[in-house]
Order: sequence, then C-alpha cells, then structure tokens
Amino acid sequence: MVPGVLSGASELLRCPVCGARVEVAGTALRCPSRHTFDVSRHGYVSLLGGRRAVSGDDDEMARARERFLSTGAYAPLRDAVVTAALTARGLFAAAPGAAWRTSPTAHAGAPADPPVPAGTPDPVVLDVGAGTGYYLAGALDAVPTARGIALDTSVRALRVAARSHPRTLAATWDAFETFPVPAASVDVVLDVFSPRNPAEFARVLRPDGRLVVARPTVDHLAELRHAVPGMVAIDPAKEERLARALDPLFVPERTWTLERSIDLTPAQARDLIGMTPSARHLDVAALAGTGPSPEHVVVTISVLVTAYAPRP
Repeated sequence: MVPGVLSGASELLRCPVCGARVEVAGTALRCPSRHTFDVSRHGYVSLLGGRRAVSGDDDEMARARERFLSTGAYAPLRDAVVTAALTARGLFAAAPGAAWRTSPTAHAGAPADPPVPAGTPDPVVLDVGAGTGYYLAGALDAVPTARGIALDTSVRALRVAARSHPRTLAATWDAFETFPVPAASVDVVLDVFSPRNPAEFARVLRPDGRLVVARPTVDHLAELRHAVPGMVAIDPAKEERLARALDPLFVPERTWTLERSIDLTPAQARDLIGMTPSARHLDVAALAGTGPSPEHVVVTISVLVTAYAPRP
C-alpha cells in the first residue's frame, strides 16, 4: 500500500528525468512521460533507480545512527536546528518548548524576517542528507501544518525516515545532483552534518525561505578522536570553506552555538563513532573498552547552527 503522505507527491516532487509533475500510480510515482519510480514497501520512493550515489550510510551505520539518536543525547542539537528554522522564517511563529538557552549571534547585514502574507500555503521543509529523519521530524512536530521531504542515498536510513513522521515524504537522492523538487517551493532547507549543494539550495528555496546548516567545530567529539586513532579530524578551515561556498548565494542571519558534555556508555560511544564518516574505515565493533573509563565516556558536543537567507 502506498503511504498516505505520497498523495502530496505531485506538489512536492518532480520527475528526476524530465522535471515534470509526478502522480501516484498504484505503488509507484509516474510522470506524463511514463518515467516510473517505485515506492518501497518500507514507504520511501526510489528516485535514484539503478544509479549509484557518491556516499551514504551502510546498514551498520544506519543502525548505529538509529540507536544513538534514540538515546536523546542529540536532542539539544535537534532543538537548536528546529529553533533556527522557526526563528529564521516569519511563517514559523512558535519556538519549540524544549530548553535552548543560548542566544543566537546576529550577523551584520542580515535581512529582517518578512511578514507572513495572507493565504500562505502550508510550509515545506526539505532535509538534504536526512538520514533517519530525526531532525526533520523535530521541525514537523513544531509546525503542525508543515510537510517534509527527506532526501538521502541510504535506503536503510530512509526506511526509518519514512516512518519517522506521518508528514515526511522520504526519497532516495544524491545531494550533489539537481534535486527532484520544484524551484522556489521550499520554506526551509535543513543540512545537518551533510553534503552541501548551494546552487540547489538556492534554487528550491522561496525568496523568503531559510537555509539551516549545522556543522561541527574542531572541539566536537574531541575526546573520542583522542582515544580512537583513525577517526576523521575536523578541518580547522571548515568555516572559511563554508563561507566561500555559501557567500555568493546566501547571507548568514543568525548563529547558535551548542557546547556541552554528554555522558555515554561505551556502547553508546561506539554507536556515535559508528554513525560518523569514521565508521567507513574503522572496525567499530573492535572498539569495545575504548574511552576514558570502562564504565562511561564523557564527550564534548560542539556544533554551530546557522540560519541563512537567500541573497536577493
């Protein structure tokens, strides 16, 4: 059975082959040129077809991500991402109820939030590199009328994303290709620890939409990187590279800084490592006992979350 959320696919998605509207056709989506895309029994749409994406979570990484995020250890990060989306866009009038006490840093020259016009359609949130849909589900919970699109290359992660929220439409897609989404149709793009495609972010966003980017600082997971040789390091020039990539198309509006320590069991720490790019070249199962003590691991979470406005 095709999930009910796909009934809105004709508004939210476009055929990745020809760019035409798609409609539900049995257990698939089809455009007028009869390009057809199956809907998995797990609820996600297979838009990539037989093409191979550049990267994506494998089964073990997706399982580690699902287990770790279910602990709530990253709930403050989700709150920050949702808060950035809500305060960055005038349409999102209410902030989430969870505690998020750090004041944002306003950037010089950032535009003011636009007024909400009468008759504004239901907002659309696009999560690029959505993984299991954890952050997107938080945004949809905060905005009862919003609809979500989760794009990711990992079918294992999308199985979880497709059921993460009743208003999430999950589909396989490569973040480095042209998004199967209409131009100027999205209110908020979420990019949380994911690949970035600035030109596509700008194309799909409405003129008064917002891009929310979450990325680690050099202190993020520092204790784990010290204890586990071979973990991927954070590039000290990451912020400069991000600015160069986004500056032609976006203006930074506000930045939230999340700095805190979390206390994890060794198994949780292994799952945290196992859901990062480091898992692709480490034997995570062999890390049992790794950490400052055999009973718990104290880890620093250090993340910047910025809301960007499209340049006029």
